[in-house]
Amino acid sequence: MSMRIFITGSADGLGLMAGRLLAGQGHSVVLHARNDQRARDAKAALPQAEAVVVGDVSTIAAMVSVAEQVNALGSFDAVIHNAAIGYRERKKVVTADGLPELFAVNSLAPYVLTALIRRPARLIYLSSGLHRQGDESLDDLVWDRRPWNGYQAYCDSKLHDVVLAFAVAREWKNVLANALEPGWVPTKMGGANAPDDLTKGSVTQAWLAVSDDPAATVSGGYFYHQKPRETHAAARRVEVQGKFLSECARLSGIGFPKQ
Repeated sequence: MSMRIFITGSADGLGLMAGRLLAGQGHSVVLHARNDQRARDAKAALPQAEAVVVGDVSTIAAMVSVAEQVNALGSFDAVIHNAAIGYRERKKVVTADGLPELFAVNSLAPYVLTALIRRPARLIYLSSGLHRQGDESLDDLVWDRRPWNGYQAYCDSKLHDVVLAFAVAREWKNVLANALEPGWVPTKMGGANAPDDLTKGSVTQAWLAVSDDPAATVSGGYFYHQKPRETHAAARRVEVQGKFLSECARLSGIGFPKQ
């Protein structure tokens, strides 16, 4: 059965790879790019894509716009939250909303899009093995008090993605919400010397989006190469999930919809 999937950050890298894989399986794929030129490039790279949504999700206004564009296209069976900035930011880049760009794209955008896009049957969030080094206190999400550390900010954001996935799984019983790590693969973000197999990097998110395999039709799971993997223990704590949701609601002005 053909399904409709929206993939954030899919003009290149793992997002585009997942789109190609899903389109090759006969599914309808909507891509996302941060500007018009990248949208044209994405459409050229995957001509069978149904559409390309455009918006730089480093700002809350653009996050809202992307959600509106997606909703205007109708309902989706799955949304893959793939968009992310890497860990090499040596200085704190602040967005128009006064937020660190890395936090805005990696952490807040998945929250806002989850809250605003018409609820799909499945939600998939890309994390990283580095999430295990994330700060579970969530005490300074926007780096107002801590001296900026791009590597730590990235680790924190990837923990946020797992926390969000598990929060959604707990709050929305009619949605399958899972997180995964694709491995350290040689993408633009991972670098040319990354040791993991790039060809396997997009398989798990595509599998979680469409497979009827009982191993894929779960909620609140964390995966690596289609196998469950242990995650940061804090991600499953209800109080951590609640704090993350409330902080994102405060920072974005967008509340998290309940069941």
